Amino acid sequence: MVTGNLSRSLVYGRKGIVCSNSPLAASAGIQVMQQGGNAFDAALAVAATEAVTLVPLSSMGGDSFILVYEAATGQLTGINSSGAAPTGATAEYYRSRGHEVMPIDGPHSISVPGEVAAWEEMHRRFCTLPFSQLLGSAIGYAEEGFPVSPGIGRSFAHAVDKLAQFPASAAIYSSNGGMKAEGEMLANPDLARSLQQVAEGGANEFYRGDLARRMVEELRKAGGLFTESDFADHRLDVYDPIATDYRDHVVYQTRPPTQGFLLLEMLNLVEGFDLESLGQNSAESIHLMTEAKKIAYEDRNRLSGDPRFVEWPLEELISKEYADRRRGEIDQARANNGMATAHEDGDGNTTYFCVADGAGNCVSWIHSLSNAFGSGFVAAGTGVLFNNRGGRGFSLEPGHPNVIEPGKRTMHTLNCYMAFKDSQPVIVGGTPGGDYQPQCGLQVLANLIDYGMDPQEAVEAPRWWSFPGTDPASVKTPSELRLEAGMPLETGKELEALGHKVVRRRPGINDGKVQLIVRDPNTGVLKGASDPRGDGHAAAW
Repeated sequence: MVTGNLSRSLVYGRKGIVCSNSPLAASAGIQVMQQGGNAFDAALAVAATEAVTLVPLSSMGGDSFILVYEAATGQLTGINSSGAAPTGATAEYYRSRGHEVMPIDGPHSISVPGEVAAWEEMHRRFCTLPFSQLLGSAIGYAEEGFPVSPGIGRSFAHAVDKLAQFPASAAIYSSNGGMKAEGEMLANPDLARSLQQVAEGGANEFYRGDLARRMVEELRKAGGLFTESDFADHRLDVYDPIATDYRDHVVYQTRPPTQGFLLLEMLNLVEGFDLESLGQNSAESIHLMTEAKKIAYEDRNRLSGDPRFVEWPLEELISKEYADRRRGEIDQARANNGMATAHEDGDGNTTYFCVADGAGNCVSWIHSLSNAFGSGFVAAGTGVLFNNRGGRGFSLEPGHPNVIEPGKRTMHTLNCYMAFKDSQPVIVGGTPGGDYQPQCGLQVLANLIDYGMDPQEAVEAPRWWSFPGTDPASVKTPSELRLEAGMPLETGKELEALGHKVVRRRPGINDGKVQLIVRDPNTGVLKGASDPRGDGHAAAW
């Protein structure tokens, strides 16, 4: 086990744990369990509360991906509620208007939001308490306001120009000539009313009711291509998650259109090396994991797209046989810097949380607006801030697997995982961070499984981040390996000797915000860890 000075203590619980980047949401989830709800009830309350309190990261106008383990049945279920491009959204349309890449802000960057459909599906399948009760905390914080946390305050400071473009957004988020600052109260009464409409009318209100009509009307006023049918036709996927064996665990991930398969492909590749003997965060182990990352991400950029539109060999990419064939391409003595992929930067404008209860139920849930504040566009009168997943994920390049088409979903960086041992869930985790998410998952799982670290140690250990990634907006970026400030200087020098272009991350740049639960299947004891790189915490009962 590797030990060190930790900034937070590991949290223990027996009846339940919630790990969230919003302390208010974590508390809401614990309160639901104390009121008789299970982990699924708590998770829905957390998701809705995060959609209010984590303004740059999550919203009713975003998307959700969920893994749900139901102890009573032993069933693991995946839910994908990502939205599609609107009617008329073609590459030809945007190229004819002078665009070389998709617009990144405003109504043309938006895909149909999937968040609210995920809430209702979660409630219908798994929850025990009334839907309106589980949205109660979210409605209260939207109506009465909440104090802006430090991280959210920094995001507002960086988004002044973006939000000022849209009058309804500026009206909600502006303050004293700028945007809301840390410690200021933020209320959104229009959002509270929209949430109340959904609490009473369910997802039907968001996709087919008066709320849907008003959102589409505002989007079209701003020049968007959406029709009411685009919202009404939204459908989510319920599925069996994808998986691979790693050491003595089975790791499950979200299916495409997420890029969760990248974590499984990387695990298969590095499984052929003795990481334990190389040492945690040694130059040799980082080198091998980085080279595995390059192979997997090149596969993603070359092949993967919405499975409803693009045929590609998912099962082959996550197979042991494929890893055995590709592993020989990893030169243990030299970095391969020749793979041409795309580049994604930023600290992850997504949010992830996990929940477990004393009965053994577990939830791994990631939801996002994509960029910070998504499109920046709020539909006037609704308080709903929309994603920019279409602008971030779709390509205008002819023949590209992610070229935009009406009704098509972009590939998503969002993904989350659970790991099982002896058919029992033992690890529930994930992080925001765009293309960093699978790389971070690889490091955290190696810390736990290969290096025997406790959850808080695994979360707080210094991390690396290999660029480029998958964002079509920045192609052919030179390869580089970014190290957190806590990584030893000698490790960086050894990586440079292996051929990596090493870049030091500035202190305060957030390389993920991991939330992690480790469960002892014999005692039922739950251990929760929340990343000090974010504002959140682990709340236990």
